[in-house]
This record gives sequence, structure tokens and C-alpha cells, in this order.
Amino acid sequence: MLHLVAGLSTGHKIGLGVVAIVFVAFALSASFLAPRRWPDFPGRNGLSPFILACLVVFAGMLAAVYFFGKESEAEAKGAPQGSAAHVAINVTESEWKVQLPKLSTLSEGSYTFKVHNAGKVPHDLVITGPSASGQDRTKLIPPGKDATLEVALAAGSYTLYCSVPGHRGLGMETTLSVG
Repeated sequence: MLHLVAGLSTGHKIGLGVVAIVFVAFALSASFLAPRRWPDFPGRNGLSPFILACLVVFAGMLAAVYFFGKESEAEAKGAPQGSAAHVAINVTESEWKVQLPKLSTLSEGSYTFKVHNAGKVPHDLVITGPSASGQDRTKLIPPGKDATLEVALAAGSYTLYCSVPGHRGLGMETTLSVG
């Protein structure tokens, strides 16, 4: 669930948050505040409007989840698609991290990882996962230099890391989802 929310744009998170606050405020006020002020709440004549208001707020929450809980088509088109021959993904390595651009979930397909060593010591990049056995790796990249790695990725979760002894343990690791 956290990965789903993290993948949404800021505007979508704000929209979901506002609607959730309205939903929770309505529920709490109808449960705790209104009965304190009006002991017979919603009362004989107020039951139908109360039920209608509950349905409207509930439908609003469902609509917000539907509309804000997914990326727009324009944002989805901006994400790399695996159906192209080779989609390029820029990777930056430094002490002690592997940085990918902000990516939505990728489609299955062929990818070219363009790796730049922005660090002060040599690094490499290894990919392991469903269709990558760890044999998919770059050569050792000197500081300030670049390397490329072409791989075909099937659906699943992949780990990208530096295999120089000790580097992975210091945080040079990240994950990528396909499919």
C-alpha cells in the first residue's frame, strides 16, 4: 500500500488527503458531536437526510479513490514503456547510493541502463531478479566515467546494486518493479 501511495503525484496525494479528511470529519461529527448537542440525533425527521448525506460522502470518497488513486494518462505516457526496442534509464552511482529517476512501474521489455559513476571510487551495477541472474552487470566504472547495460526485463521485482566488496552493505542498492 505504501508503494502505491508513494507512486502517486503530489496533487493526487493532496486530493485523496482532503477527501479523506472530509470523510473522517463527517463520520466523527455524526458519531460524537451531533449526539451530544441533539440527544435524539438524527431524529425522526432527520433520518432520511442523514442517510442521504452518508451516501453522498461515501460516494465522494469512492470517486476520489477512483480518480486520484491512479496516474493520469499524460503522466503514464511520460513513464518509460518497455514496448520500445530499448528504453534508456539513467542511473547515477556515488558513495554510497544507487539513484534511479522517478519511475512508475515499468512494462516488460528491453532496457538500456546508462550508468554514471559520480563517486570518487570505482563502482559497477548488477541487476538480479526474475529474468536477470546477476550475470547482467557492467564492467567496473572508474570515477566520473559511464557504462551501459542492456537487459530484457520480465514482470517482477529487481534489485540493482554495486558488487564491489562492501559497497552493497553500505547502501548501494535499490529496487525496481516491472509489470
